[in-house]
Amino acid sequence: MTPALLGLAANPALPPALVDRLIAAADEELAQELALRPDLSRTQVRRLAARSEAAAVGLAREGRLQPADTDPVVQPLAALALLDEGAGPPRWARHFASHPRAEHREKLAACPDLPPDVARTLADDPDPAVVAELGSWAPAHLAAELARHPHARVRRAVAGNRSTPPDLLAALLTGEGLPPARSCRVCDQEDVPFVHTADCPRRDCALLPGDECDGSHRSAVHEIQWQALHNPATPAAAAAAFADHPSVLLRSLVAARGGLPQQTCARLAGDPVPMVRAELARNPATGEALIRRLAEDRVHDVRRSLAHHPHLPLDVLARLARSTRLGPVLLPRVAAATPAETAGLAAAADPTLRMLVALRRDLPDAVRDALACDPDAKVLKAIAPHPGLTEAQLLAMIGRHGPRVAGQVAANPGATAAVLEALTRPPAAVRKALREIARHPNSPVPALLACLDDPRARPVAAARPELPAGVVVGLLADEDPEVAAAAAANPALPADAMRALLP
Repeated sequence: MTPALLGLAANPALPPALVDRLIAAADEELAQELALRPDLSRTQVRRLAARSEAAAVGLAREGRLQPADTDPVVQPLAALALLDEGAGPPRWARHFASHPRAEHREKLAACPDLPPDVARTLADDPDPAVVAELGSWAPAHLAAELARHPHARVRRAVAGNRSTPPDLLAALLTGEGLPPARSCRVCDQEDVPFVHTADCPRRDCALLPGDECDGSHRSAVHEIQWQALHNPATPAAAAAAFADHPSVLLRSLVAARGGLPQQTCARLAGDPVPMVRAELARNPATGEALIRRLAEDRVHDVRRSLAHHPHLPLDVLARLARSTRLGPVLLPRVAAATPAETAGLAAAADPTLRMLVALRRDLPDAVRDALACDPDAKVLKAIAPHPGLTEAQLLAMIGRHGPRVAGQVAANPGATAAVLEALTRPPAAVRKALREIARHPNSPVPALLACLDDPRARPVAAARPELPAGVVVGLLADEDPEVAAAAAANPALPADAMRALLP
């Protein structure tokens, strides 16, 4: 299917008669694009769904396909999508619970609010993949049962389920109180002991590098522990016991958990692996004494992670600003600063601190205006997109720093046509600015035409309905398929040009 036809399928100005013609000619790709149109009539929805099951699935997900329009035998995926959206009748669930295709039963197991008898049937399914899918969301009573399933894959799914009772999540971490798993994905298909290497020559092999089993399902147990430590419902005390585990991945998950005892945090602060210390550094559970200790860490990534701690003392932030590349990211502590703290940061001698507070978009007018006059370009880049800045302020920024602030000025929601047009002229014209100008609602036609000269801004500008109709028609033949598709989707495209695109 040509890019222009795919674009035309998305054109909001496409007349209903031409939508009908596109439906009649649609292949799978075009049908899926048409399914995204919000203006389809009930008749068009039924015709499109009958033409493509993938489109039918999309329509079902959006609530536009009705059960009466669907036959679960002819289009099982559409029916399963309706069940997943809570719109399918219970008899469909019972039909799929005993379906011969395991992938259909697995999709059913992911559906919410299944009838109890259907959930019971799926819990007893012979395929571990089906039971695992059920275990990932099952209610507490069923999750408690599946935590004892003989296959490790099911236990891993239950370990990630937030409805699993906390005592069972703790048991899944250690295995204590549970019968040993009898199988995993490794011993399902290999004689043990077996270790799967990264250079496995089998092209159809589904095992992961490092998968191993010697009868104890070692890699599967690690995955169960990883899921349980990632699960916020797992008790913090149970997670804390893994602070000294040999696995770096597991220690990192412990370091990221809330509610850790401070003695556990202190052990993790001395971990030899920077990744673990970096996770601890951003953890709200890390207290001030450890924050100050981590601020002296020799590894840059640990200090940068610490800057994202929500309760970071501002004097520590000032120290980090001098020693660490923080980048133009709004930090949680800066976002939560009080009015007095905000004013103090905006008046700081260090331009990095002024840049960090300039990234806020809720600054008082006086603070915003003071930062808009800042002599440091990185501060101006941070403040330039702030709403409320005047045309004169934005033009002054362009005049002082030109290309260095152009992209950020163009992103200002209040940038006027005069500002945006000025950004298309040297020396301010830069590619990043042109992309912002191409999508800015205030861009005048001359600025949009200038954006057509840039390869990355061209597809964005080609979709703008402010363009002259003749320009839009000319873009239909563009050698860049993105540009051609954008032009075909442009509401300014004349109806006769639309008809000319149709087969």
